[in-house]
Amino acid sequence: MTRQQLVEQIKKKQSYLCVGLDTDLEKIPKHLLKSSDPIFEFNKQIIDATKDFCVAYKPNIAFYEALGPKGWESLQKTLDYIPKECFTIADAKRGDIGNTSALYAKAFFRQMNFDALTVAPYMGEDSVKPFLEFEGKWVILLIHTSNPGSQDFQMIETQDGKYLYQEVIFASQQWATPDKMMYVVGATHADKIGAIRGLAPDHFFLVPGVGAQGGDLEAVSKAGMNAHCGLLVNSSRAIIYASDKEDFAQRASAEAKKVQQEMKVYLGHYMK
Repeated sequence: MTRQQLVEQIKKKQSYLCVGLDTDLEKIPKHLLKSSDPIFEFNKQIIDATKDFCVAYKPNIAFYEALGPKGWESLQKTLDYIPKECFTIADAKRGDIGNTSALYAKAFFRQMNFDALTVAPYMGEDSVKPFLEFEGKWVILLIHTSNPGSQDFQMIETQDGKYLYQEVIFASQQWATPDKMMYVVGATHADKIGAIRGLAPDHFFLVPGVGAQGGDLEAVSKAGMNAHCGLLVNSSRAIIYASDKEDFAQRASAEAKKVQQEMKVYLGHYMK
């Protein structure tokens, strides 16, 4: 998917919501466990319930990988079911030496046909470049994440007085344009999103941490939005686990619509 196509979907749906498909057999409604593929059945109903209110879906690969071959099958079926106009993100956090990264890229971009992949950049340029060689595909670099441990390394000050995550932003902008690269910026660091936007004015940010993790959607939107919106705000548990009963899809739909309606307001107020 191109940048322009993504922007068009945001404008059409008046939404920059990304629904995280962090599907856990221990959390899905019990009645689904009787189906032949409970993971896919849950995802299918969530997608049907939310596709009008979101522009992207982000399966967290660990939830599928942990189930072995059956989990990979459920993931591929899920990916095939997602509407073509929706942006798809493999949240796999890959990144290794060049030839290994090239194989990860082939797996997620060529074999599975995701639009984007989250990548850890801390092994440097040669570990990221192979992911950038695929036409129409996106790399989403982990920059300033929402977990408490993000302070351990990302906030280390370098010799010239910058934080390590800022150095990664500066360096990575030499690797690809904003048409191929996004940044992960945690919603729980909303106070820093404005400063990061100043360093990367044209890039899209994938922002996890809104919803169950407590990130503030308005604060993120006000600080991070640019002329093309420039945000994909992810919500997982607050939407997909809004109910653990047979009404789970209806409740997920209601939650997604509530977020979309809020986003519609912020698009009018804050899109520069």
